[in-house]
Amino acid sequence: MLSELLIGTGLILTTVLTHGVGIFLLGRWLRVEAREEAEENTHPLSFRGIMVTLGLVLGLFVLHAVEIFTYAVVYRMLDALPTFDQAIYFSTITYSTTGYNSEGLATHWEMIAAIEGLNGFLLLGWSTAFFVTVVARMRGRR
Repeated sequence: MLSELLIGTGLILTTVLTHGVGIFLLGRWLRVEAREEAEENTHPLSFRGIMVTLGLVLGLFVLHAVEIFTYAVVYRMLDALPTFDQAIYFSTITYSTTGYNSEGLATHWEMIAAIEGLNGFLLLGWSTAFFVTVVARMRGRR
């Protein structure tokens, strides 16, 4: 159990750091875009504004994909799941808290899956809060 908790803690720290850096970089990019849009008097619902919003959504998806991939790599390194495809699928449904059947997962590593579910829930919430804040600011610029 101690090894599971240590590995889980390491994964939490890694994914939170990854997420923080990703959110910071997306925020920095959005600030630059906002300045340029203000200088050019561009409406948030213009083609450029829509592309920025889609870029933000894609950026958040990529960020979560990296975090899911990180868990999947660890599952394979631990031989907790038989194939990388299964590890990616399992990690995605666990991270997103969709729910899963732990069939195929080595029982010794189930605590890591539980930690991933909580970690994913928090990181998805962080992304949601960030996205809602950005959209609210865009509405204020109209």
